[in-house]
Amino acid sequence: MGNVIAALLVLGILGALFGLVLSVASKIFEVKKDPREEEILSHLAGANCGGCGFPGCGGCAAAILAGTAPVTACAPAGPENAAAIAKIMGQEAPTGERQGAFVRCNGGTNAVKRYEYRGVKDCISATKVAAGPLECAFGCLGFGSCVNACQFGAMSIGPNGTAVVDPDKCTACMACASACPRKLITAVPASKKVRVACANKDKGKAAMSVCKSACIGCGLCQKECKKDAIHVVDGVAVVDYDKCVGCRLCTKVCPRDAILPVATAEEKEKYKAIKKAQAEKAKAAAEAKAADTAK
Repeated sequence: MGNVIAALLVLGILGALFGLVLSVASKIFEVKKDPREEEILSHLAGANCGGCGFPGCGGCAAAILAGTAPVTACAPAGPENAAAIAKIMGQEAPTGERQGAFVRCNGGTNAVKRYEYRGVKDCISATKVAAGPLECAFGCLGFGSCVNACQFGAMSIGPNGTAVVDPDKCTACMACASACPRKLITAVPASKKVRVACANKDKGKAAMSVCKSACIGCGLCQKECKKDAIHVVDGVAVVDYDKCVGCRLCTKVCPRDAILPVATAEEKEKYKAIKKAQAEKAKAAAEAKAADTAK
C-alpha cells in the first residue's frame, strides 16, 4: 500500500513539474497574434464560401491583415463592413458600386443539343462526356454547379434551362463563377441593367447554327450606341459600363435578342418608325440644301 501511495505521489509531482515546464515553454515560444485579425474576422460574412479565393473567412482575414488581399475581399460582407475593415487597417473607406453576378447566356431551350445527357446532374461531369451535350461550346449547360456553389440562394435554373441570378440575394462572392466550367459568370455593376447574355465567339453563321439567341457579332449595337459603350470583341458584343447610360438602343436593334432586357416587338417597330422618319427628314434636308446650292 505504501508503494502505491509513493508511486502516485511521484506521478503527481512529475505531472506538476511537466505542467510547469509546458506553461513556461508556451510563454517563451508564444506566437503573438495581431488583435486586428479577430476584429477583421468579425466584419466578414462568416459563410466560409471561398469566393474571396482564400481558405475560409479566417484565411481571408489573415490575407487582409498581411496586405495580400484588399479590404473589399469579402464581397458578401458588403460596403459597410468593408469600410469598417478599412478603418481597422488605417485606410480610406473604399468607394465603388456594388457588383452582382451575371450569367452570359440566354440560350437554354434556344440552343441546339447534340445528345440527351443522362449522367450526373453536374456541369463539370457533363463536359466530360464529349465536351457536353450542347452544340454551342459557350452555352450554359444548366445542370446547376453554380446553384450548388452559391451559399446565399441567389442562383437557380430558369424556365429556359439556363442559370439565372437573383440580384436581391446575390452578394457577388463569385463562388458561382468558380464553379462554372465554361466561365460564363462575370461580375457587373448591380445598377446596370443592359447586359449581353451571350459568350459565343463563333462567327455569325456558325453562332446562328447552334443557338437562336446567340450574338452573331453583326455590330448593329455598336453602330447604334451614341455613347460608344458597346463593342464587338472577339465576335461577341461587350458592354463598357463606365460609358453605358442604360438607353437600351442596343437592345432595340439586336436581331438575335442577345442583349437584355430584350426589347418587345412593339418597341422594335416603334424604334424602326422613328429611325425611318429621321432618315426621311435628313434626306429632305439634304435635297433642299442641294437645291439651294444649285440656285
